[in-house]
Amino acid sequence: MNITTNGEAVSTEPVTVQEFLASVGIDPRRVAVELNLEILPKAQYQETLLKEGDSLEIVHFVGGGAPLG
Repeated sequence: MNITTNGEAVSTEPVTVQEFLASVGIDPRRVAVELNLEILPKAQYQETLLKEGDSLEIVHFVGGGAPLG
């Protein structure tokens, strides 16, 4: 099955969002996922099955920056 992830075509077996993230080495606690232009709540990662033609945007949280004060 073919999906788009962050603008790139990806081939995958039918899996849940949680399984897909694990298969590409992404910790689901450190990302936000947009599925077909809608933010997907983390609570739904395990139950949401990816389908042919789905589009995922995966945004990594980055720490750091200048201290406040």
